[in-house]
Amino acid sequence: MSPTTIPGKLTLRKDFSPVGLGGDNVYEIEVSGTVYRVHVFTTVGESEFIAASPIPSLEYLVVAGGGGGGDNWGGGGGGGGVRSLTAVATVSAYPIVVGAGGSGGIHLTSDPTAGVDSSAFGQSAAGGGRGGANATGAFIDGGSGGSGGGGSANGGAGGAGNTPPTSPSQGNNGGTGGASGCGGGGGAGAVGSTGNGAAGGAGIISTITGAPVFYGGGGGGGNQTAVFAGGTGGGGNSAIGSGTGASGVNGLGGGGGGCGSTGNGGNGGSGIVIVRYAI
Repeated sequence: MSPTTIPGKLTLRKDFSPVGLGGDNVYEIEVSGTVYRVHVFTTVGESEFIAASPIPSLEYLVVAGGGGGGDNWGGGGGGGGVRSLTAVATVSAYPIVVGAGGSGGIHLTSDPTAGVDSSAFGQSAAGGGRGGANATGAFIDGGSGGSGGGGSANGGAGGAGNTPPTSPSQGNNGGTGGASGCGGGGGAGAVGSTGNGAAGGAGIISTITGAPVFYGGGGGGGNQTAVFAGGTGGGGNSAIGSGTGASGVNGLGGGGGGCGSTGNGGNGGSGIVIVRYAI
């Protein structure tokens, strides 16, 4: 921004850059000749974005925590919901919430849990659904959420994605389990695969940080003899037999991987909130 000089007067700026405060990392990028300031929130829990001056237009990405992978013939956890939104910010403090990933199921002890919602500027993304499991001797289906968890073995149903519904959709359904393996967790960009052990659904790409990154991949579904990949975007791979599924990637909202007959599920990855605006 070039200053305007008036002879005998003060030097005045032609305009003023909007100013925001907050985030675990703040930096600037240039995209097609426009400079943006980017605020990245990665710490799980509540914080604030402060608009110290009006921001007439900002973009933001909200990614929820991924669901935990299932134990004992466990399905993959669903990826956290992913939403790309815009807002106008007046001079104010805006609550930001980054959701934690869900816990993986533990053999004969506890079923997996769903990921936790993330939110910003009054809008939320839903945590990923837990994977189908059998910790307590009874098969449970994949849970619903931003993306749904994969179904357990014995034909367990995958959980519903985009729950609660948003437009555009924040995620996809988990895959159905087969007779001897489990379904993949749904991802923000694709449904979880169906079968006797199955890959997690892919997440969705965003370039809000200045680079293409996938978010919200689903976890792989468990099997006795083969590892199935988590979806691109932080989904954890499944485990064989008594192994433990890989955890989803923190900051990407990936679902945890499921496991075979006597193993544990992986934890879901935490979410993220990213805000950017032109300066």
